[in-house]
Amino acid sequence: MTDVAIIDYGMGNLRSVAKAIEHVADRLKVSVTSDPQVVAKASRVVFPGQGAMPDCMRELGLRGLREAVIAAAASKPFLGICIGQQMLFERSEEGGAAGLGILPGEVVRFQLEAACGPAGERLKVPHMGWNEVRQCISHPLWEGIPDGERFYFVHSYHVVPEDSSQIAAQTEHGMRFTSAVSRDNIFAVQFHPEKSAHAGLRMLANFIRWVP
Repeated sequence: MTDVAIIDYGMGNLRSVAKAIEHVADRLKVSVTSDPQVVAKASRVVFPGQGAMPDCMRELGLRGLREAVIAAAASKPFLGICIGQQMLFERSEEGGAAGLGILPGEVVRFQLEAACGPAGERLKVPHMGWNEVRQCISHPLWEGIPDGERFYFVHSYHVVPEDSSQIAAQTEHGMRFTSAVSRDNIFAVQFHPEKSAHAGLRMLANFIRWVP
């Protein structure tokens, strides 16, 4: 049986996610899979992705993975990354796409006209590069990670949770936006832990040990 299933719906290079998890998941079986049955039988699930949300939602449906993702998010340790976070919500401004509706809220585009950073630099969309993540709650996935640690981002849209109690972290980019969310067995982040050096590996290791 697969210990960690990384959901492959054809969007984005999942190699770096798999290698990072294999690095911290000693002796566990890590599978990159588009098979709903493998996802259903896995002990824990990672839901990453890159690209446009309408395309991601379409490919998820075409591969028969939609219901498998919804079931996994309801029943086992579940980590969403980047688009894998955004797709958990109800709707997105990107192409007017409907999400999975697992978490209440929406996904919106950065509105940064004439916005400047602390050094007076003009802020751009997409938000790309390293930025500080301010923890809003205590959570097992933050164990050993200092508040304000820097993680790697690449995105033009961000989530707006309807329930503020589900906000696990926030980040500044011309405005304060939600960069991580948490509910029960779900933890999801806008940044890329697999590209975030030691802090990212620590988060993935925490996920492997996490018992919600």
